[in-house]
Amino acid sequence: MPQPHELAALMREVERDDPIDFADLPFPEDALRELVASHLCDMAAAMENFSTEDRVMTLLAVSAKLVLENLVLHVQLLRRHGLPVGANVEALLERLKKNDT
Repeated sequence: MPQPHELAALMREVERDDPIDFADLPFPEDALRELVASHLCDMAAAMENFSTEDRVMTLLAVSAKLVLENLVLHVQLLRRHGLPVGANVEALLERLKKNDT
């Protein structure tokens, strides 16, 4: 099982290609990474008795929820500031509207 500091290091590595905009949050970036990494390592440890398939599905579900939450927050922020959404997000939203009808 990875340790929180190892997961936080992997998070930093992933962020090289896709940086997170921490803007003006009043918290140190590394402290936030360590907090999230610690929480996820605790979750993974709690799944120690899960089958591999159940562990993978649970982690995929958590990841999917976080990506969805990020998308929703991003679109809300853009709308709040009257900014257009990007072409990829617009295409996704249009696809979702079509599936809803």
